[in-house]
Amino acid sequence: MVKIVHAQTVLAEEDLNSLKEKCNVSSTKDALSIAVQHYLECEYTNKDDDMWTHKLEKVMQKKNQSTKNEE
Repeated sequence: MVKIVHAQTVLAEEDLNSLKEKCNVSSTKDALSIAVQHYLECEYTNKDDDMWTHKLEKVMQKKNQSTKNEE
């Protein structure tokens, strides 16, 4: 069973409006929910050094694949 809690934060109105636009929703609740879910699932939000290594490896793999496809 999932326990649900109410959480609040203070944001600049400009930041909140940008978040709503980026998430393509009009409600604050939905925009924040989408943003938090993305942050929790995104592989690039880890704070350790391996995150950058992993990200660079993916970039290099894509670059190598595109180079092979051009040949």
